[in-house]
Amino acid sequence: MKVTGMRMLRWMCECTRRDKIKNEAIRDRVRVASVDDKIWESRLRWFRHVKRRSIDAPVRRCERLAMESLRRGQGRPKKYWGEVIRQDMTLLQLTEDMTLDRRV
Repeated sequence: MKVTGMRMLRWMCECTRRDKIKNEAIRDRVRVASVDDKIWESRLRWFRHVKRRSIDAPVRRCERLAMESLRRGQGRPKKYWGEVIRQDMTLLQLTEDMTLDRRV
């Protein structure tokens, strides 16, 4: 997705990779945020929405489900949504309390 996004931005600016212009300079010229930033933003927006729901809401009940009898396959374990959210929050230096306050 990142490569395709940058290809479209370069096409909009009418420059090629041979021009050796940095990606940040092209994004500044077009005034577009990176794909990673947009993904973080939407993921954390959904997290904020989920945390404001009541504990009895179906979305919140799914958080408490325990899958003890589930047998996982070989290889690296898949990341859970909660793990990815925790990584995003530590990267952006956010706390879970900030999600409950709309002004923050």
